[in-house]
Amino acid sequence: MSKPGARSGSGLLLSGIVLATVVGRASAHVDYVTDPPTATRDAVEFAVEVLSEPLNLALVAGGTVGVVGFLTALLVVRPTVPDIDALRAALADYREYVPWMLRLSLGLPLVGAGFAGYFFSPAVPAEARVLQVGLGFLLLFGLATRAVAAVGLLTYLAAFAFDPALVLAIEYVPGFLAVLLVGGGRPSADHMLGVVAGTPGTYYGRIDPVGGVAARFAERIDPYERYVATVLRVGVGLAFAYLGLVEKLADPSRAVQVVAKYDLTSVVPVDPGLWVLGAGLTEIGVGLLLVVGYYTRGAAAVAFTMLVMTLFGLPDDPVLAHITLFGMISAIFTLGSGPLSLDAWLSASEDRERERDAIPTAD
Repeated sequence: MSKPGARSGSGLLLSGIVLATVVGRASAHVDYVTDPPTATRDAVEFAVEVLSEPLNLALVAGGTVGVVGFLTALLVVRPTVPDIDALRAALADYREYVPWMLRLSLGLPLVGAGFAGYFFSPAVPAEARVLQVGLGFLLLFGLATRAVAAVGLLTYLAAFAFDPALVLAIEYVPGFLAVLLVGGGRPSADHMLGVVAGTPGTYYGRIDPVGGVAARFAERIDPYERYVATVLRVGVGLAFAYLGLVEKLADPSRAVQVVAKYDLTSVVPVDPGLWVLGAGLTEIGVGLLLVVGYYTRGAAAVAFTMLVMTLFGLPDDPVLAHITLFGMISAIFTLGSGPLSLDAWLSASEDRERERDAIPTAD
């Protein structure tokens, strides 16, 4: 007979996958797959119209209450699932590969963007091949990694000041910041050159032009490396919340175009407006869970599943534009919530309770 904790953990995973499967195909950058509509719908008016149907209202209200109730129950019960504990222990061995994950998730789409003729986001056409391909290859090689990440971050922020459409690629900000914190890691050119420079008698060690500067910068930044999970979690969470709020709920006309274009009502036969509300609310919910750091790995798994369903459900959605999110979500799943999260606070509270219970009391 299964343990209650195991049933709760299985329920969390199953609920998340079902939820992601249902709405995943409508979860995309709608600007990438639709044209601006000739007429726009007022967001409030659209929501009122959709929810005026009793069935739609019951599904939205029931789903919201069910998810909130389930998460609240988990907060109270805090089940212990051996499978989750084993997975957490396995992921701890993968932490050394997080810098590689991040470099791939930034470097590959930058190279692709350079050759495809857009600037960070497909919504911003631009010829910046040399710049983006250069940054991308240096990140992939792991050469001067932190300096390249700083240049990439400043480039994005400067361009964003002139073109707000780059908000569609806002995930580059936490990505570059995370690379600044963790550096190149290994395997990387930085690591190999560091080993060569640090070996007595090597020719490169005698002329190493950057080793001293890099070491001093690393000493200053190392105390903050532990916040890399927090930076990724909050950054990706805000990106998902933006997609749900601004691209779905606040712009329902284009979101409905996506439902009609890909005949999503044939997948789940509900009102197109309910598709839009469901996708928007789910993305906002996943984003908020990531921001506060509550059941972070579960939220990351749901987000990853939603992106996968987008690739299968929307065949003309640009894959390169989502590689950054894929890599960063994988890093979040590996690292967990990190500091400044509800998960960390709850874990610390449980540890304090166990310590109090372990203190013997006098008769």
